[in-house]
Amino acid sequence: MLKSKTRWKMKATDEVAVQTLAQTLRISPLLAHLLVGRGIDTSEKAERFLGGNEGDLYDPFLLDDMEKAITRVREAIDSGEPILIYGDYDADGVTSTSIMIHTLRMAGAVFQYYIPNRFTEGYGLNEEALVKAAENGFGVVVTVDTGISAVKEAETAKELGIDLIITDHHEPPAIIPDAYAVINPKKPGCPYPFDMLAGAGVAFKFAHALLGEIPHHLLEIAAIGTIADLVPLVDENRLIARLGLQALDRSVNPGVQALKKVCSIEGKVSAYHIGFGMGPRINATGRLETADRAVKMFITNKLEEAELYAQELDELNKERQELVETITAEAEQLVLAMPDEQTNVIVVAKEGWNEGVIGIVASRLVERFYRPTIVLSINREHNKAKGSARSIAGFNMYEALTECADILPHYGGHPMAAGMTLAEENVDVLRSRLNALAKEWLTDEDYIPITAVDAVCTLAEANLETIEQIERMAPFGIGNPSPRIVMEGVEISDLRIIGKDENHIKCQFRQDGVKLDGIGFKMADIVPELPTQGEVNVVGELSVNEWNHTRRPQFILKDISVPGMQIFDWRGARNKEEKLRLLGETGQMVRVVAFRERNQQALTRILSAFPNLMADGDGHTQVVLYDLPVSREELAAVLASYPDVDRLYCLFGEEPTSLPSIPTNEQFKDVYKTVYQHKTVAYADVKNLAQAKKLTPSAAQFILSVFTELSFLEDTGREYRFVANPAKKELIVSELYRQQQAALEIETELLYSSYQSLCVFLRLHMGDRTQKKEIATYGL
Repeated sequence: MLKSKTRWKMKATDEVAVQTLAQTLRISPLLAHLLVGRGIDTSEKAERFLGGNEGDLYDPFLLDDMEKAITRVREAIDSGEPILIYGDYDADGVTSTSIMIHTLRMAGAVFQYYIPNRFTEGYGLNEEALVKAAENGFGVVVTVDTGISAVKEAETAKELGIDLIITDHHEPPAIIPDAYAVINPKKPGCPYPFDMLAGAGVAFKFAHALLGEIPHHLLEIAAIGTIADLVPLVDENRLIARLGLQALDRSVNPGVQALKKVCSIEGKVSAYHIGFGMGPRINATGRLETADRAVKMFITNKLEEAELYAQELDELNKERQELVETITAEAEQLVLAMPDEQTNVIVVAKEGWNEGVIGIVASRLVERFYRPTIVLSINREHNKAKGSARSIAGFNMYEALTECADILPHYGGHPMAAGMTLAEENVDVLRSRLNALAKEWLTDEDYIPITAVDAVCTLAEANLETIEQIERMAPFGIGNPSPRIVMEGVEISDLRIIGKDENHIKCQFRQDGVKLDGIGFKMADIVPELPTQGEVNVVGELSVNEWNHTRRPQFILKDISVPGMQIFDWRGARNKEEKLRLLGETGQMVRVVAFRERNQQALTRILSAFPNLMADGDGHTQVVLYDLPVSREELAAVLASYPDVDRLYCLFGEEPTSLPSIPTNEQFKDVYKTVYQHKTVAYADVKNLAQAKKLTPSAAQFILSVFTELSFLEDTGREYRFVANPAKKELIVSELYRQQQAALEIETELLYSSYQSLCVFLRLHMGDRTQKKEIATYGL
């Protein structure tokens, strides 16, 4: 058995709705299943989801306070009153700021923009910046991607005579800032039909309202911000992302062109390109320095200037990557040095860790250890620790921090991510309290990652046409992830390790005559655990592999399991010792069974080098059959001793004392006649007898020994002597004859059979080993 690394869970789906949708829209049952599983259970919903155009964008004036804000901005534009755009330093803030700059530029406004420094000013609107804005003559300040919690700052703006217009998308606090206008789809009482826009989405709606038409040229920037901010790609977010990705393909914006170039994006731009290429580069500037140059890249009209900014972003991103790798390595060492009881929730802290990247480090630690994690940067000068948290399913990080509120002057976030500050001396206290909460809230199973499965399909269903239909569900991201598919009972073949670092695998899956290419990135470590043949269950994503203008279906492997007992066919291995050494290096307990005494003695030296390899003991889940048993009964007795075995390694080969076959009755008669004629056969003449009768010496010796056991001959110690008038007996009466017959039978079944026949034979001797179903389902 090979257990999956994650728990596979699939939501129960209304099969009637699936069939109806497939028939109505004439789509594949698999696509219909995926849509219904995501709540898209009517043809109307499906057509909007799979299609949709700019006409489906909502009226921006449905956003509460939008009309009031637009009226005030237009007044400022008409009078030449300067407007200040107040932005934020992450990718969503940068794109929101850029959208607003392009918008006010087109509207003919007099304006400037300002982005706070992460390290000196922190997150959000700050009073000092407002004071400076008033001193510089700004009577209107428009925030983007920030401000919804700025209750005190809104009061300051009022006192300074500034009309503060807040555009934001974050969760509003209990008290909404008393600003001139607050535009946020999450604001209580807001009639807007969709409340999960990114900051860039809200800025795009503002642009639509101010310009009086859909700003098509800003869709690409809105899509970058929407996808990079990890908001759910559903409803209007999905539409903005899909239309924006199309716009990115044909963009004439110098900044977008330059960013695509440094990201090595050719052809169609996907959500993946933004999430793992563009977004990190935009974020890097705000994490390490200020986000100003990222904004300049998006708003410049000069390609050379844009390319210069994009190159700087790329260099900063490389610096950020190196910094993340260094801090992650340091943090991992701290975790590994901790007692187990302190790692149910990981809390690591060190002086000098860059505050701009500790959130990424926390995510890396969750990936490595799958534990709720907090990474803190310590500032000893101010006796302060500032941190970022990432969590796992089942552990509400925000609630956990609330339980520790007495030692957290500042904290905030949601169940899966949060931020906090605390006094350095309380770091150990926080770790202790959170670990105590984890013992109350989590079970052992909670520490196993979950893979949400969308559907189960056969290889026959995973054809090119169906996969191309599934691609219509893109763009994929939060809220609309790339579908995870399970295929059960498929054979894995042509397995090989690929890649410059030899850390990927490539294979082929087969089922009922259908073949499908498979690839698993960074999965080479599981190769030693996979059988060379046999059925497996796999979970992954269906995709199209395009190469040399040829499109082929492909399965991107994410996890794999082998149900029941795994049987490894190592028969006839040239170097048995090397095979045992491989098992010895795994550190897992393995029972090595040698049926023959001479092999038991030879194993002593090998087993002494690896304490986990044993020649005896109970309860092992991995067993090596080093040589051949002499009978079914001997095999069954050994296997019965290990009812819980998960992996059985067949390392046996031909035994030098075994006969290739049992002599025929005619050969027995022929030898008997010769002995009858000569009355004796000396030991020294056995070889000559074998040659005369065209037998091997061992076969001739076997016949003489059987005759002796049946009292047809007498063994004097020097010769075999004929016995007159012996009692009639069948050959099968001989114990030696039966033993050899059993040995040859077991040898044929174990050594010369196909892998499939070998598995059937061994499982027959293991008894019933029915496995539980891999995939858990939960109700609607």
